[in-house]
Amino acid sequence: MTSTDKQHKPRGRRPHNKHIHLAAHFPGVNNTTVWTDPRSRSQIDFASFEHLARTAERGLFDFFFLAEGLRLREHKGRVHDLDVVGRPESLTVLNALAAVTERLGLAATVNATFNEPYETARRFATLDHLSGGRAAWNVVTSSDAFTGENFRRGGYLDRADRYTRAAEFVATARELWDSWTSEGQPRPFVHTGQHFDIEGEFTLPRSPQGHPVVIQAGDSPEGREFAASAADVIFTRHGTLEAGRAFYADVKGRLAKYGRTTEDLKIMPGVTVVLGDTAAEAQERAAGIRRQQVSPQNALLTLEQVWGVDLSSYDPDGPLPDIDPVVDSGLSQGRTKRGDPRAVAEEWRALSRAKGLSIRQTVIETTTRQSFIGTPQAVAAELDEFVQSDAADGFILVPHLTPGGLDEFVDQVVPLLQERGAYRTEYAGTTLRSHLGLKEPVRPAREEGLTA
Repeated sequence: MTSTDKQHKPRGRRPHNKHIHLAAHFPGVNNTTVWTDPRSRSQIDFASFEHLARTAERGLFDFFFLAEGLRLREHKGRVHDLDVVGRPESLTVLNALAAVTERLGLAATVNATFNEPYETARRFATLDHLSGGRAAWNVVTSSDAFTGENFRRGGYLDRADRYTRAAEFVATARELWDSWTSEGQPRPFVHTGQHFDIEGEFTLPRSPQGHPVVIQAGDSPEGREFAASAADVIFTRHGTLEAGRAFYADVKGRLAKYGRTTEDLKIMPGVTVVLGDTAAEAQERAAGIRRQQVSPQNALLTLEQVWGVDLSSYDPDGPLPDIDPVVDSGLSQGRTKRGDPRAVAEEWRALSRAKGLSIRQTVIETTTRQSFIGTPQAVAAELDEFVQSDAADGFILVPHLTPGGLDEFVDQVVPLLQERGAYRTEYAGTTLRSHLGLKEPVRPAREEGLTA
């Protein structure tokens, strides 16, 4: 999906029913970041986090978003050297960023499979208090025994179990956040469930926005249902306007059975943006970025993740292997599987034959993240079209450079969105919930002896 001036001629300002929500993802995992670009800086130095966060706040973004892994991913028995290694723990970084930002929401990824509700609830409540109501929790799950080896109990959960645990995890955290009285007095809590059996007193009063915002990342049926039941924001991906509208309608259509309205969940796909003075220049820049992201080494590594065997003898500029993939070979550890390897391999071979693509070209075409490519005017128009057409409520921008990857967008696209009447010109409130247009959670009516 691309933007072009021909496709998006100026239409003049029109009434806007919806304003665009924007967030910033700190890059550095998978093949998004261009490590070889001389403008690419440290993934550990606090100055990198501060630069990107300050840029996002200057652009009046809703929140700044940190991903996190719980184990260094491996390939062929070695740490994968195209990934970030040594990334600081997310909540620690965000607590530091709370001191150098004023309005920007601060979102951390914390795994619901390998953590516990009491400590997680306490850490997010702390961030919410220290930031004045700007905390968000991106809830993820894991069914990966490789990651589980880093934890005392080890092992893993089946796919179905990890979502039931996550749902109970979030519900339990919310019980803890609600456990103090409106007068600021702690009350005992008791929770007995399938996955957690805890009781005691929570250490912090209710935080400034009631509950930290809950984000859920995922497109699977289980993920969609979990988001509809428990999340405030869903971080997703889809490649076309039509696919976005179908996803939007599906997820929003699940809300009513949980007593929720369409305004209670914001859908924000992760996207990239490439700008140019002309449509042709933007397309050329985008192609260059993809070639940098998918180096010959990375192309072969991506192919090996599907085929499950060592393909180092293959030419990245040559044809795809004619051998069948080895299922569950264990060649790569800690990565989300792309699906049935045989089906993926056949799909990629068909694409390669139809378009005459090499290994590297095939990987570039099949792993491209949804992108908006064009002049600032064209990109602003297309972003607006997605939101007004109910294909999204906003976007989480994933830049390819750290830490300056948002600078062009904030300087060139944000003012155009404001001119169109599609984006805020100042923050209206102080909390992340106010930025997102989400209601503050209603405190449950309970007796003084709190029980779940």
